[in-house]
Amino acid sequence: MSSTRIPFELPPEDRESSPCTGYTRAHWEAVADGLLASVWRWSTPGGALLDLPGRPSRSGVRSDGLEGFARTFLAAAFRVAGANGDDPHGRLERYAHGLAAGTRTPGRDDIESWPVILDHDVQGQPMVESASVALGLRLTAPWLWKNLDDEVQDRAEEWLRGALRHSPAPNNWYLFPYTVAGFLESVGRGDAQTAAARQRALDLLEGWYRGDGWYADGDGRAFDHYNGWALHLYPVLDAHLAGDAEASALHGARLREHLDGFSLMFGADGAPVHFGRSLSYRFAASAAVGLGAVTGHTPLTPGTSRRLISGSLRYFLDRGALTEDGLLGLGWHGPHDATLQTYSGPASPYWASKAFVSLLAPAGHPLWTAREESAPVEEADRVLALPAPGLLVQTTRADGIVRLHNHGSDHVRPHEGESAAEDDPHYGRQAYSTRTGPTAPGNVADNHLSVEVNGRGSVRRRIHPLGAGHGDGWGWAASWHRPVFVAGPPMVPGLRVESVTVVRGRYELRVHRVAGAPDGARVTHTGWATGPDEPVVSALHGLYGWDDGPEAARAPQGTAYTRWAQVPRLSGRAGGTSVHVCLAALTAEPDPAPLADAVTAVAVDGDGVEVTWACDGARSRVTFRPWSVSLLE
Repeated sequence: MSSTRIPFELPPEDRESSPCTGYTRAHWEAVADGLLASVWRWSTPGGALLDLPGRPSRSGVRSDGLEGFARTFLAAAFRVAGANGDDPHGRLERYAHGLAAGTRTPGRDDIESWPVILDHDVQGQPMVESASVALGLRLTAPWLWKNLDDEVQDRAEEWLRGALRHSPAPNNWYLFPYTVAGFLESVGRGDAQTAAARQRALDLLEGWYRGDGWYADGDGRAFDHYNGWALHLYPVLDAHLAGDAEASALHGARLREHLDGFSLMFGADGAPVHFGRSLSYRFAASAAVGLGAVTGHTPLTPGTSRRLISGSLRYFLDRGALTEDGLLGLGWHGPHDATLQTYSGPASPYWASKAFVSLLAPAGHPLWTAREESAPVEEADRVLALPAPGLLVQTTRADGIVRLHNHGSDHVRPHEGESAAEDDPHYGRQAYSTRTGPTAPGNVADNHLSVEVNGRGSVRRRIHPLGAGHGDGWGWAASWHRPVFVAGPPMVPGLRVESVTVVRGRYELRVHRVAGAPDGARVTHTGWATGPDEPVVSALHGLYGWDDGPEAARAPQGTAYTRWAQVPRLSGRAGGTSVHVCLAALTAEPDPAPLADAVTAVAVDGDGVEVTWACDGARSRVTFRPWSVSLLE
């Protein structure tokens, strides 16, 4: 853990009630207060926009200023609502003034006016922020909304209804007008338009639900942290605030199932798995855990829930997420450009405010009064297959690392073609963890199998799951993809890569079957990207189908965890149909045994691969077409 100084005062640690993190509810309140105090020095005179310093997003400075207002308002709303209206620092008065100033002349190019809400492809970002404004108003209605002049209420409603009249992006954005409509209905301003927006979102949500507690973020196969901080949060919280028992039962059961697996995706150090987009939202990854505790829709004990949310909050505060003046910077630990998307602006990280949903549990709630318990990763080695999203979770107690093997989540919409120019490191890699991040575009790719034809390397874009399963202490997941080449067309007709990951303990058996490769083609395969700033060891050992390596390939742009990285890499010949088998490992254990000692025999035939493990003589049998994996004792 680093000794990064937090630029505002926190209460003393309480290791009696919180032996793992030292954090209590008072720490959460202090962090919320500190973050809010730091941002308001950058407000416009009327308080409508918070123009935080930094490079603007693609939406422009005015939209970024609205983002600063809306997202910090959400933190203030959770803080005040959780204290039953107690507002010791007068935050709500500031937000009330800002709301009045911002909605006076929307769209005007002056100091205070908010941008109007238009279609997502025209000026869409204000629609995102409308949900935070609406949810903040709903949470604080007894103390803020009800004390506004009728004229301001009418202006606010008119601005918010822009979200109902325009087209969201084809993903979780449909929950933004849903949330706006929920607020309007809660204050007696509902109508056919609000009802239609809510029904539209619920219908889409049903189509996006794939099972195992996971939603796709749209019609494709994007499974990531948006499940927790959007796709579960908005409908579950809406039902909770409305007292809708039927909706709570439906959405709450899905949240409970989601948390059964997602709770494994936090390392012993508190880090969430570094996977998917918008990672500068950081501790918002714990929002689903806090929401489950608040609503009762959780398989976790209160002590485990607090361990996870407080561990995640402290993880980022201890590692440089805050600038010297108390702002959440763009990045993961500190600044990290490769983590960002073009829609990210200076205030984007404040979607982290969603983590403060935990403050809706009052001080006497078991979330805060129960003694902290161990995180799931600290209790035992675990392997969990999630067939619906095509994910495989692997945890090891000895070093507290969580690894996520991706055989089902990509960021390619159904109507889009595949292009290597759009390679996305946040989805295209085969594995992610709580201690490593993907390398940046232009650097050697980590955890990736590349087919090279005439010197052109391929990337993985659209992922097609082939199955997943687990047994006692082991598990597997498989997928196939069509290699897309960095230099563009022509494509190689019939070229296909089928991949399976089998895990036991800290070991990862990776099997790839390359079909349709032209003569002279080669394959390369990489392991985990590590560097001098994170004391973990990445190892890769070829078992079959390799003729070179492993060599240490360099990634000078580093990752979110290290300023410079290197990646172990194997290479071999391909042509027609070829099979390539290797062992990989990522560990923080001292002096790990060589991977070469983990396996005593490897057999490959036309039907599959069989590997014999040195530890107990058990055999992992991987069968091709249909893909399946068995462990033979």
